[in-house]
Amino acid sequence: MHKVYLGLGANIGNRKRTIRQAIERIEELIGTVECRSALYETKPWGFNSPNDFINACVCCSTVLSPRQVLVSSQRIEKELGRTHKSVGSVYQDRVIDIDILLYDDIRLNEPDLKIPHPLMQERDFVMIPLQECLE
Repeated sequence: MHKVYLGLGANIGNRKRTIRQAIERIEELIGTVECRSALYETKPWGFNSPNDFINACVCCSTVLSPRQVLVSSQRIEKELGRTHKSVGSVYQDRVIDIDILLYDDIRLNEPDLKIPHPLMQERDFVMIPLQECLE
């Protein structure tokens, strides 16, 4: 079994319900959710929007590889209404965002999959909920 930490964010639609639905699907498609942080309301990071985010973190036990976790998380995003990913650090409002933050203690640097998440240290909305699941 592997431990994977996922960051979740939503800033349009019913944000709390979407986060709850994402966690349910994570449990079904990725693995047992061992920890879930509190929900945090935060301002958008990297772009301007009147829509605040709800952010959270979960820790899962999984048998999936990092690539399989990525594919499953992107499937969940699509199921919940996300139509496209941010490209080239151009961010926008989104129904749901699921990022792989950590996977065991491996390091990956592939074009579409970087672990640990390269920007997480710069983002309190990631680090504060992640810290809850690391304790």
